[in-house]
Amino acid sequence: MQQNLFSFRPLLKQTLWGGCRIAAYKKLDDAPDGVGESWELSGIAGSESVVTCGPRAGKTLPELVAEMGAELLGAENYRTYGNEFPLLVKFIDARLDLSVQVHPDDALAARRHGCRGKSEMWYVVDCEPGSRLLSGFRCEVSADEYASRVADCTLPEVLRSCEVKPGDVFYLPAGRVHSIGAGCLVCEVQQSSDITYRIYDFGRTDARGCPRQLHVEEAREAIDFRVVPDENMPVVADNEPATLVQSPYFTTSAYRLTEPMECDYSELDSFVILICVSGACKVASGEESIRLEAGHTLLVAARCGGVTLCPDERAELLEVYV
Repeated sequence: MQQNLFSFRPLLKQTLWGGCRIAAYKKLDDAPDGVGESWELSGIAGSESVVTCGPRAGKTLPELVAEMGAELLGAENYRTYGNEFPLLVKFIDARLDLSVQVHPDDALAARRHGCRGKSEMWYVVDCEPGSRLLSGFRCEVSADEYASRVADCTLPEVLRSCEVKPGDVFYLPAGRVHSIGAGCLVCEVQQSSDITYRIYDFGRTDARGCPRQLHVEEAREAIDFRVVPDENMPVVADNEPATLVQSPYFTTSAYRLTEPMECDYSELDSFVILICVSGACKVASGEESIRLEAGHTLLVAARCGGVTLCPDERAELLEVYV
């Protein structure tokens, strides 16, 4: 049988601000304390996802790409990215506020780091009442004012603070200053890059009592200082796909399923990532099928013509492709 559906072992990352919600959400019995991130699908060197099912179990994602090439990525993606998997998917549990940070775009990242930039999106899976995110500037700020506000600890005053609820979506192109606030459980889809400039950390110290390194000057060239408009939050109807984000790097849609649905990928020419954010769903392609539960992610090869989604009583999924 030709394998087209791939599940992966999550990579759990302990952080200063991490909590315990990821372990409960993903039903993990042996997770350590303080897990801030679960990397679901990653080709980043040193943090490569490993296949857990089928005849290719044990292979890393880069090995899978090298072996399958365009059959996995799609012809155009393979011409563009070669053996590099272009996206990274995470779940993030913010027990405390994350640092305020920014990521470089492709040009700056290539010049400084020899890699791609980092545009990303957040989907709010769950949150405590009153939880907030920071996304961009709410008023005009110059590069000099930015630096002075970092120095006098008033930077958050000029950032756009958004109270959130489950299902909210934020697209953060490279250059947008941002932070995930305490109490948020977020699914993040991003370019495959791990370059972050930390510019403000609320005066925190690490486990040794030392302030964490900031990248105030490095970030100056990366930051987009324009005022950011409010997002138009999507409306997702039952059993109808809803587009959440269309960007140069990925397209993300949401499905809220109460009945089976056929997804035709025959004209897509791209891999598809399916992320279950609530409930559970059987994903089937021909004789092949995998049960996808909340907090888990599935990679569908580009050569797969489509899948059937069969929810348990109810399932909510994100669908991502390039």
